[in-house]
Amino acid sequence: MRIYLRWCSPHTFARFWHMATPAAQENKRWTYEEYYRLDDEKRYELIDGKLLMVPGPDMSHQDWLGNLYLIMRTFVQQRRLGRVLLAPFDVILNAENVVQPDLIFVAKANLRILQHRGIFGTPDLLVELVSSYGVRRDRYDKRELYARFGVKEYWIGDPANQALEVLTLKNRSYELHCSAEVKGKVTSVILQGLEFDIAELSSID
Repeated sequence: MRIYLRWCSPHTFARFWHMATPAAQENKRWTYEEYYRLDDEKRYELIDGKLLMVPGPDMSHQDWLGNLYLIMRTFVQQRRLGRVLLAPFDVILNAENVVQPDLIFVAKANLRILQHRGIFGTPDLLVELVSSYGVRRDRYDKRELYARFGVKEYWIGDPANQALEVLTLKNRSYELHCSAEVKGKVTSVILQGLEFDIAELSSID
């Protein structure tokens, strides 16, 4: 169980602030167990041993994520295809790579990787919604990371520009399956039969 501190001494605060600064930890390679023992209230990810803070999302991000979750979860549940999970939930790819994708799909045949503390292994489909602070991390760093670990499908959403790309893994790299901006149909290879208009993600009704 992760313990969250609502108050901490100035010394403790300074220590964890220092830990959250990548420049101060250039030579340290973090592991999952060290990451798991962090006891402050911030969100982090671990990419190739580097501890990276994850700032909170904005309103458009949350609107998009809520709508996409509802669409995907309804489709998956009706067909009993597996599980759909929302962030924050740890995906432990290995000891030095722990991420918290915005949306996660784990197929029924792969449910053994789902545990109480997180997902220990490679999910079938991951979704990241980019923001101004995380464009490079989501579009390049995580794209390479997810391909390396064999995530079959990777969706990159951009709420600010109302755009969505669906990438599928072929020969250890991603190829564009489909994309839409403002309006247009989105489909999936992994979730065959799923289809919706991207405009639905911006709806707040």
